[in-house]
Amino acid sequence: MLNALNTIAAISTAVGNGGIGVVRISGELSLKIGEGISGSKLIPRVANFHNFKDSQDNLIDQGLILFFPAPNSFTGEDIIEFHCHGGTVVTQSILEICLEMGADLAEPGDFTKRAYLNNKIDLTQAESVADLINASTAEAVKSAANSLSGKFSIEINNLLKNLIELRMYVEACLDFPEEDIDFISEGKVKDKLKKLSKIMTNIMHSASQGQLLRDGISLVLVGQPNVGKSSLLNQLSGEDKAIVTEIPGTTRDLISSNISLNGIPLNIIDTAGLRKTDDPIEKFGIEKTWSSLEKGHIALFLVEAASGITEYERSILKKLPKDIKKIWIFNKIDLIKEKAQITTDNNEKIVYLSAKTGDGLDLLKQVILNSIGFDNNEGNQNKFMARKRHLEALEKVFKSLKNAESNIDSAELVAEELTISQRYLSSITGEFTSDDLLGEIFSKFCIGK
Repeated sequence: MLNALNTIAAISTAVGNGGIGVVRISGELSLKIGEGISGSKLIPRVANFHNFKDSQDNLIDQGLILFFPAPNSFTGEDIIEFHCHGGTVVTQSILEICLEMGADLAEPGDFTKRAYLNNKIDLTQAESVADLINASTAEAVKSAANSLSGKFSIEINNLLKNLIELRMYVEACLDFPEEDIDFISEGKVKDKLKKLSKIMTNIMHSASQGQLLRDGISLVLVGQPNVGKSSLLNQLSGEDKAIVTEIPGTTRDLISSNISLNGIPLNIIDTAGLRKTDDPIEKFGIEKTWSSLEKGHIALFLVEAASGITEYERSILKKLPKDIKKIWIFNKIDLIKEKAQITTDNNEKIVYLSAKTGDGLDLLKQVILNSIGFDNNEGNQNKFMARKRHLEALEKVFKSLKNAESNIDSAELVAEELTISQRYLSSITGEFTSDDLLGEIFSKFCIGK
């Protein structure tokens, strides 16, 4: 926990020169420092123009000062914000005066951490502050904002409420072991467990998509040499990222491009063609291809439309990671006068296109979005941002709920599994969270936030 007497200060705007700079202070010395620098009594929540002076009464700058008294502030403490000109020296000078007057330099994430510790926001909302700042697409911004507004927290807290009620009922049953009543059946505990599991499945699906929005989706272009992987990368990225020739094996190292598809961040990776070779450099490139596939979300498997899927592609399929999604791309339709289209074979999508002309590219984008559940823009507005730790906790909750169902004949075991579920679910919003985890989360924030 933080020292309640500690006052922190930091420059909240980005490093470098700009039109406006903001220096923020939080803690019990904030008002004293603010009035000392301005030489005036500050009125809460009123932006007033002031001279900013140092301890020697030298004028440093002129600007606005805002005072947000506790507890109705972001951190729950007294907060002062100096809105000055955005020069690096100006903001640094004001910060140094704050430090001279008793404030300590804030660590990364200190302000948001105080907001969490003072119960202004929960842990998922605190994490969404950093996610909002680091969002790379408009869709990621919307999802982070949903989390910041408490959408994810509401989902978790509603589930937690139902789980606690069920646990309390089961534990109450344990207090009447001699009664000739089957409390588990009477209370429809199994049905309620199944209902909780179903809700968990929906939340896990939304959280999985939230993690993809945060971390991005990795698309790996894979196939034999000269099937058009580099041409497709250039089409998707809208620029000549990769060298395109008719010489097989031109691409030897990984080439990646970050793009936004309907607001979804995608990282497209062009890889070396998979084939047997004695060239040591090309061999190394092929090893990198397999490594990328291990980490990828979707494999875009290219073949020539004229030849289709051959025994060679089938042999590669056996080596692909089991969890990776596959989209077949029948390329070079311009050479066989085939039309761009989407077909299905064994529940796997096949997109006919020309990476050279771009014909069918929109169909491929549609299939990519469909495969990761981002095909409905209206539904996307309700998504929330999630992290790996959230998914891991949700998976443990789901496992414990299933264990409770399996042990429905033992009230003791059901109660134990529900207790475990409650603990993992509470860790998401930070109700039960170790100090080590808090340090890890807030250390990744920028200073001044």
